[in-house]
Amino acid sequence: MAISQAMATSFKVQILNGIHAFGTSVVRAATTADVFKIALYTSSATMDASTTVYAATNEVVGTGYTATGNTLTNVAPTSTGTTAFTDFADTTWTTATITANGALIYNSTQGNKAVCVLAFGGDKTSTAGDFTIVFPTADATNAIIRIA
Repeated sequence: MAISQAMATSFKVQILNGIHAFGTSVVRAATTADVFKIALYTSSATMDASTTVYAATNEVVGTGYTATGNTLTNVAPTSTGTTAFTDFADTTWTTATITANGALIYNSTQGNKAVCVLAFGGDKTSTAGDFTIVFPTADATNAIIRIA
């Protein structure tokens, strides 16, 4: 079993079908962006580009962590040059005693559809402290979601 970092293949198709709204959606006449969440997983999880939805199987259990994870704060979609991108603000589980090997970003507004899988490259642990996911800089080269 392994967690492999990847953009969910299903997400790529759903973007083309106008399913996900990272900002105000003209297509769906949405007045607000969808709600995106991040859930943490143990090394027993198997997730990769074929992951299609959030599942509780092998999700982290521990003090300071609630099933389904944290709600993310989206950085408004924008572009630089020919690359469009969006990102999220860092998120923290406070006073947490947990061990995670990876994470899943998913759209809770749209049936918990998977966006991307993050692999931490090994177990990361916090003991009665902060467990923080630090997202890359929101720019055309580094943002977590980029369309070039």
